[in-house]
Amino acid sequence: MDINMLLTLQEFRNGAGAIFAGFFTKMTWLGELTTAIAIMALIYWCISKDFGAYLLMGWSGNRLVNGVLKVTACAYRPWIRDARIVPYGDSITTATGYSFPSGHTMNAASIFGGGAVRKDLPRVLRVVLGILVLLVGFSRNFLGVHTPQDVLVGIVAGTLVMFLTVKLMQWINIHPEKDLLVVGIGVGLAVLVAIYAAVKPYPVDTDASGKVLVEGAKMANDTFKGVGYCTAFLTGWVLERRFVKFSTDISMKQRFTRLAVGLLSYYAVSLILVPIIKDGISGAPGTFISCYLQILYVSFIFPWIIKRFEKNDV
Repeated sequence: MDINMLLTLQEFRNGAGAIFAGFFTKMTWLGELTTAIAIMALIYWCISKDFGAYLLMGWSGNRLVNGVLKVTACAYRPWIRDARIVPYGDSITTATGYSFPSGHTMNAASIFGGGAVRKDLPRVLRVVLGILVLLVGFSRNFLGVHTPQDVLVGIVAGTLVMFLTVKLMQWINIHPEKDLLVVGIGVGLAVLVAIYAAVKPYPVDTDASGKVLVEGAKMANDTFKGVGYCTAFLTGWVLERRFVKFSTDISMKQRFTRLAVGLLSYYAVSLILVPIIKDGISGAPGTFISCYLQILYVSFIFPWIIKRFEKNDV
C-alpha cells in the first residue's frame, strides 16, 4: 500500500501536479538539518534563550530517537524497495540513512511541532506551526523519498518527544540544581545508543548480480550524528548555564549583530572546519566529532563569545 501511494503521487507529480513540486521542495527544505539548526540557533541567541534551549533540547533528543529507530527497523528507502520509484530532482541527496522514520519530519516536529505543543503561544500560531509539520512530512512523500509510515511515525514520535521535553524543562526550572543529573542521564543514553549502533548486526541483502543493496555501517551514520548532536547540546547547555549565563533581554541592534555574526561564524564552522575534520577522521569518530563541534558552537561557544564581546563593548 505504501509503495502504491508513492507511485500514485509520482504519477500526479509528473503530470498535473508538477506545479506543486517547487512548493513541496521548499517545504522539505524547512526540515533539513542545516535549516533546523540555523532556526533554533537564531531563536536561542537572539530572541528567547529559554525557548531556544527548549527547542534544542527536544531536537537533540529527537535526533537520538530517530537514530535508534532507523538502525532498529533497518527499512530500505522506497527506490531500493521498488525501482519504479524515482525521487524528484535532487531530493535524494539529502535522503541519508535508513528510511524509517523520516528525519526531516522529526526535525519539523522538533521546531514547529515544538512550538505547537507549547500552550503559552497564541492558538493561531500553534495551528500554523502544526500545519507546517504536516506539510514538511507530506513533502517527503510527494518527492518520493519516504513512505507514509516513515512520515506518520516521524510526526508522532517527534511531537511526543517535544511534549516530554516541555515537562522536562518545567521540572528543571523547579529544580535547577538537577541539570547535571539530566546531562549525565542524557549522555549515558547517547553512549548506549552509539554502542548499540556499532555492534548490532545489519541486513545484507543483494541484488540479482550479487551486489549488496545497502551497507549497514554506512546507514548507521545518521545514528552517530544524533549521538554527536545530543551529547554536544547537553554539555554545552550545562556549561552555558553555569559559566556563561548570557541573556536575550537585549536591544534590537544587539539582536541583529548576534544574528549576522552568529550565522556567518556558524557556517564557517560547518562549511570549512567540519569538512576538514571529516576528511582527517574517517568513519563514526569523524561523524561524531564534526556533529559535536557544530552544536557545541551553537549551545556554548558562540554564547561565550558574545558574552565577552558585549561585556567589553559596554
